Amino acid sequence: MQRLDTPLFHTIGEAADSLDRPCYAVGGCVRDFFLERPSKDLDFVTVGSGIELAEVVAARLGRKTHLTVFRNFGTAQVKRHDAELEFVGARKESYNRGSRKPVVEDGTLEEDLSRRDFTVNALALRINRKGFGELVDLFGGLDDMRKGILRTPLDPDVTFSDDPLRMMRAIRFATQLGFEIWPETFEAIKRNAGRISIISKERIIDELMKIMKSAVPSIGWKLLAASGLLSLIFPELAAMKGVQVVAGRGHKDNFYHTLAVLDNVAAKSDNVWLRWAALMHDIAKPVTKRWDEKTGWTFHNHNFIGAKMVPRIFRAMRLPQDQKMKYVAKLVELHMRPISLVEDEVTDSAVRRLINDAGDDLEDLMTLCEADITSKNKEKVLRILDNFALVRRKMVDLNERDEIRNLQPPVDGHEIMEIFGISGGPVIGLIKSGIKNAILDGRIGATDREAALKLMYELAAENGLTPKNQ
Repeated sequence: MQRLDTPLFHTIGEAADSLDRPCYAVGGCVRDFFLERPSKDLDFVTVGSGIELAEVVAARLGRKTHLTVFRNFGTAQVKRHDAELEFVGARKESYNRGSRKPVVEDGTLEEDLSRRDFTVNALALRINRKGFGELVDLFGGLDDMRKGILRTPLDPDVTFSDDPLRMMRAIRFATQLGFEIWPETFEAIKRNAGRISIISKERIIDELMKIMKSAVPSIGWKLLAASGLLSLIFPELAAMKGVQVVAGRGHKDNFYHTLAVLDNVAAKSDNVWLRWAALMHDIAKPVTKRWDEKTGWTFHNHNFIGAKMVPRIFRAMRLPQDQKMKYVAKLVELHMRPISLVEDEVTDSAVRRLINDAGDDLEDLMTLCEADITSKNKEKVLRILDNFALVRRKMVDLNERDEIRNLQPPVDGHEIMEIFGISGGPVIGLIKSGIKNAILDGRIGATDREAALKLMYELAAENGLTPKNQ
C-alpha cells in the first residue's frame, strides 16, 4: 500500500524488528488509508510492551520528537510535527456492568482486534520488514468498508453494553463516512440506549461536535432520534419531533424542519457554532405551541424564549459557557427579525436597528435566516429570497451612508473658530453641517480638504464672517 510505504512506517517497523516484535498499524488510520482519508493520528499494536517499542521509536526518530508514557494504561505516545503515534501492547478486556472502564490483560493480536468497536476499525497492517503491508482482517472489515456497512466484530449487545459510547461512535461514523449501520447492530443500539447514562456528558458532546462538523449533520441527528438516544441526551430537541393536528389543521414537523435548516447552513458555512444556532433556532416551539381557533397553530415569542433556553441547554450538555454560548443565544433571539423586515416595509430605521443589534454577526444571522426557508413552494421561496436580497442591498446602502455620515469632515469646529477668530456660536454648526451635507451629496470628497476649506469660506461669507487675518 503506497500510503504505508514511507520512511516513518519503515522506521517504526525497523524499531519493532530490533526488539524481535511483531508490529501492526491498527484501527482508524488503517480504515482511513483504504478510504483515502487524511489521518494524522496513527495507532500501533505490538505483542509485548507498547511502551518499550515507543521508547525505541522515539530514539530513532531523534530530535523534535516528544515521548509521553502512560504506565497505568500500558500505552505511550510519540509526537512530532507531522503525526501523533500511539503505541500499545495487544490486550484483551473484560467489563464491569457499572462502568465503561475495562479490566485489561495482555492478549494476542486476534484478541486485541476482536475487542474493537466495528469491523472497519478491526483491520491491521503489518509493518515489520518481513510481511510489510500484509492485511489482517479477521471479521470482514474490508468487505464491510466496500459495502459501506458498520457492524460490530462480536455480539453487538455485548459490545454496546460493555462500552455504551460505541453507540454514539456508530452514529458519528455513519454521519462522517456516509455508511449504513447494519440492521442487527442498530437494533442493539435501540435495546441498549439506556446504558448511555453511564457515559460522561463530556464524552457525549465530543461525539456530537464531530457529528455537527460533518458535511450532512442531519444524518446523525436522525439516527439519534430513531435509536432512542436523542431523548436521553437532548430531550429539548427530541420534543420537537412529531405533528399535532386539531380541527384538521397540523403544523410542520419542527424536528425535520430544523434538520433541513441545519443542513442548509452546513452547506454554506463550516462555523460549528452557527450550525448549533441552526439546530436550536426553534428549540422553544414545543413549549410555546398554542392552538388558536382563528389563526391556527401559534408559537409566539419562541425566539425570545429559545434564547433564554440556550444557556441552560449548554450547561446541561457541557457546551462552553462563554462567547460561543452568547453568540448562539443571540442568533436564536434575532432569527425572526430579518423575515419580519421582509414581510413589512423595509424602513431605514428598522434595518439600522437590526444592523446595530446583530453587530459583527449580521452576515451569520442572514445566512441562518436564508437557510430557514424550507418551503416546498418554489415561488414562495424565490419571493422571500428576493426580499432578503432587498434587505441586504438596504444594509449595504445604509452602511455606506452611515460610514460617510460618521466621517469627520476635513475641517473641524476648532479650526473654523481659529480661522475666523470667534469663540463659538450657531454659525459654527451651520458651516460644519454645510460641509457634511456637501460630502453626503457627493459634491465634495470626504477627505478633500481643499474643497472643504473653499466651501467653508463661502458659507462663512454668507453668514457675515471674515477671516481674522484680513
